Amino acid sequence: MIKKIRRLFSLLIIFIVFLVGYSAYSVWSFSEKNELVKSDAAIVLGAAAWHNRPSPVLKERVNHSIWLYDNGYVDKLIFTGGKGEGAPFAESEVARDYAISQNVAPEDIFIETKSTITEENLLYAQEIAFEHNLNSFTVVSDPLHMKRAILLAENIGLDVHSSPTTTSAYQSLNSKIPFFFREVFFYVGYLLTNPFR
Repeated sequence: MIKKIRRLFSLLIIFIVFLVGYSAYSVWSFSEKNELVKSDAAIVLGAAAWHNRPSPVLKERVNHSIWLYDNGYVDKLIFTGGKGEGAPFAESEVARDYAISQNVAPEDIFIETKSTITEENLLYAQEIAFEHNLNSFTVVSDPLHMKRAILLAENIGLDVHSSPTTTSAYQSLNSKIPFFFREVFFYVGYLLTNPFR
């Protein structure tokens, strides 16, 4: 009996090591996937806003979506993200105002102001898409966020392509490595819990 328990425990450890290793490879390798295809809209995932200004992370995500818009890859922009604790403006409101200041037509911008996590970003963006007959999407976020974001989007039924910002604020190893491990942790967690949802 003890031998069987030890064997099962060993197999479990091997499985976890394999899953984490494979997930880490997937998150890192997928970060370079940039699908520049025509879509109805870009879904820009939320990041912190500093009062009425986008944080460096949010600003680069918005800048990349504007580049997609200006170059004809998307017709509309959907900015996501609600209010942080004590914040006067939602992340999406700040993103919208910044995009308008960069000459994006206001009528080509949609926002949702309720989400607090990536999955909510996508679910509320999906509601906007249904309302405005938008069917295909380019998801914009930081490179290491893309693997999990695309998986979440596909699992809720969105037709999505990946286009990470090429000017991510996460450039140095000191900023990139913690973000990488965070994404691996959440990606593995999602893989393990999704079958039970």
